[in-house]
Amino acid sequence: MNKVVADADEALHGVEDGSTIMLGGFGLCGIPENLINGLVKKGVKNLTCISNNAGVDDFGLGLLLQTRQIKKMMSSYVGENAEFERQLLNAELEVDLIPQGTLATRIQMAGMGIPAFYTPAGYGTEVAEGKEVRNFNGKNYLMEYALHADFALVKAWKGDRYGNLVFRKTTRNFSSSMAKAGTITIAEVEELVEPGQLDPDDIHVASVYVHRIFQGQQYEKRIERRTVRLTSN
Repeated sequence: MNKVVADADEALHGVEDGSTIMLGGFGLCGIPENLINGLVKKGVKNLTCISNNAGVDDFGLGLLLQTRQIKKMMSSYVGENAEFERQLLNAELEVDLIPQGTLATRIQMAGMGIPAFYTPAGYGTEVAEGKEVRNFNGKNYLMEYALHADFALVKAWKGDRYGNLVFRKTTRNFSSSMAKAGTITIAEVEELVEPGQLDPDDIHVASVYVHRIFQGQQYEKRIERRTVRLTSN
C-alpha cells in the first residue's frame, strides 16, 4: 500500500520514447513541475503530451518543447508559447487542438470506462473532419473517443502514502480526471502526510488510481501572463 518513491527520477521509471503522457494543471497553475523537469533530465523523445496548455517558453511544457522531446501536443489553449508556435508553423510538431470542454470530457470518460460520447462542440468546423455525426432531437453531434494515456502526471496539494490526493482550488482542473485516465498515475505533492491525516470528505482522487507518489521540491508557481493596472498618483 505504500506507494512513496524518492523523487521524480524514480517516479518516472518506465517512461520511454514514444510514450503518451497526460499532464495536469490549468495554465501554469498546478502543473507537475518536478516531473516535467524529470522528463527533461531523462531525455525521452517522441512524446505525445496531453495537456490543456503548452506551458511558456522557459517553464512547464515549454522546457520539453525546447529540447524537442515532444512529437505531438493535444491541447486546448496554446497561445503563450512562442517556441510552440514556431515548431507548429515549421511543421516540426504535430498538434491536435481540441475544444476545452471536449478535451476535459474525453479524459473524464476514459476514467469512467466510457469509450465514446456525442457532443455538439466543433460541429460545422474543421474539428468535425473525419468524425461520425449523429442527429439527436434535430441537432447534430460529433462522436468523440475517450482519451487514455500511458502515464498521467499530476501535482496535488496534499497526499498520503497510500496515494489519496487533495487538490487546492484551480490546481484541481484536469488533474483529478487525468489521474483516473492513465495506465500509470504518478503524483507529486507539496505535502506528503501519513494515512489518516486527510479528511475522507476532502479527498479528490482515491488511492486506487495512484501508483506512485512523492513530495516535490522548489515549486515556482508561476503564471502565464501577468496583468497589472496602471494607477495615477
